[in-house]
Amino acid sequence: MTDVHVLVLAGGAGTRFWPASRAAMPKQLLPLSGASPMIAETLRRVRPLLRSPDHAWVATGASLAQPTREIASDVSPLRFLVEPAARNTAPCIAWAAASIARIDPDAVVIVLPSDHHVADEPEFIRVLERAIASARAGHVTTIGIKPTRPETGFGYIEVGDQDEHARRGVRFVEKPDRATAERLVADGKHLWNGGMFVFRARDMIDAVRTHLPVVGDALAKFDAAAERGEEARVVAELFPTLPSVSIDVGVMEKLASFAVVPGDFGWSDVGSWEAAWELAAKDAAGNHGPDGAVFLEASRNHVVDLRRDGDEKKRAIAILGIDDLCVIETDDALLVVPRSRAQDVRLAVEALRKAGRSDKL
Repeated sequence: MTDVHVLVLAGGAGTRFWPASRAAMPKQLLPLSGASPMIAETLRRVRPLLRSPDHAWVATGASLAQPTREIASDVSPLRFLVEPAARNTAPCIAWAAASIARIDPDAVVIVLPSDHHVADEPEFIRVLERAIASARAGHVTTIGIKPTRPETGFGYIEVGDQDEHARRGVRFVEKPDRATAERLVADGKHLWNGGMFVFRARDMIDAVRTHLPVVGDALAKFDAAAERGEEARVVAELFPTLPSVSIDVGVMEKLASFAVVPGDFGWSDVGSWEAAWELAAKDAAGNHGPDGAVFLEASRNHVVDLRRDGDEKKRAIAILGIDDLCVIETDDALLVVPRSRAQDVRLAVEALRKAGRSDKL
């Protein structure tokens, strides 16, 4: 039985979680959906599927390598893939597949985002086990999330017939408008694209060589350099020249066939402060806040105090007569935004950047 490896993608900026998320400490390094940083939760969650700790890999950017290593300290330093430039997910996943194939070409690779939440972990493992079986049968496989609402912020996957392990993938659908999303959810044939992929290393390498030949050529050069002990130098030279393209667009949408395992395990991409509020513990009026916060004639608010002052200096927080707000405070910034506009926090980040306030980003 082939070994299973996991690649956790940890290069995102997480601008929708400003002011908690910053360039040097993005979303995946923060405890936004539990007691531990999100990347640590992701690695812990998948550990039962790995025979060895050495089968856990993390891909991140050069600027995030040190804090990511500190948080994901259980991952071997030899299993960190540090991208010298951001090139989206296709070159990164291809590089990881090539690195793992040097150990075992038939190894099954699970690719997971580092910043998602899973409520039902046993069911999540069962879904991954079905996806592993599908990958071992030679299918490049993705996990499709059973939709709970007509979401316009996610892509969708249309699925067809069921085989022994998975359903046949028909096509990927870009993020739809509201009317289209309602139709996709109603027809029962579409699942959310959660950005999770499972495949044999050699199958992904073959797909990259076919559909992204420039990246495939680079992989051959990476392999040759690894034999000479010069991979770091060659990657630093070639990786920034590769096309910036997602694995969905660069490979998955071009495959003659792919498989989809449906999943229903309490998934959230934790994509905004609104999503964090949905996951948080709340009072009877739907408010979430730090211990001691007072809510009067207020409902469905999300208050987060991230100031690092000692407890004796913590401010008293009182919310009166206000509904549906996110209020996020750090030592040097304060965000107040309606929950309905939580996705627009990135606009505040861009405004600060244009105003020359990069020290706050």
